[in-house]
Amino acid sequence: MKLFIDTANLEQIKKAHSYGVLDGVTTNPTLLSREGSEPIDQLKKIVEVVKGPVSAEVTSLEKEGMVKEAKELAKIASNIVIKVPCTTEGLATTKELSLAGIKTNLTLCFSASQALLVAKAGATFVSPFVGRLDDISAEGMDLVADIKTIYNNFGIDTEIIVASIRHPIHFLEAARIGADIATVPFAVIEKLMKHPLTDIGIKRFLADWDKLKKKLDQE
Repeated sequence: MKLFIDTANLEQIKKAHSYGVLDGVTTNPTLLSREGSEPIDQLKKIVEVVKGPVSAEVTSLEKEGMVKEAKELAKIASNIVIKVPCTTEGLATTKELSLAGIKTNLTLCFSASQALLVAKAGATFVSPFVGRLDDISAEGMDLVADIKTIYNNFGIDTEIIVASIRHPIHFLEAARIGADIATVPFAVIEKLMKHPLTDIGIKRFLADWDKLKKKLDQE
């Protein structure tokens, strides 16, 4: 399973990239607005660090505006992927962008029906939002499992990006289901490598090593 980071913060991206496991980045207007710089400039900085897919989202709601924005965003770099909402206007936009060779990430997906239709329209990626479904007492990972089954049934190439990940269990369940990608906030990425027994083990090993060194020094 590929690992994307869900942020527009350059320092977080650089740090995650330094771990050697980062495959891509997802951003959205909210994340970009937090960085206090012009969004296009921020995206240009991000693609200099990460050579994998970098998702940038349109803000228009109508097809004409989405296509226009998408074509401008696609000029930033060859690895820019256009995030388009799972709406009927987004569906039509996806078809046009697909025919133009522009990669798309259909975002805010909350049903398997949406996922099937956007795939038929030529979506490169689809992003089911598991955390937001959990928030309303629905099983977000059930949606991922349904999409995976449907895509397998018909040999669909659209990749599943598990989004709105809130904790390491979401990440683990996404891997178990066989999702293509998990896009994860920086704080959760760091938690993935944390385990109390690892910390205890390191502490004990170092303590034993110190004891040996002191014993050898006394001889």
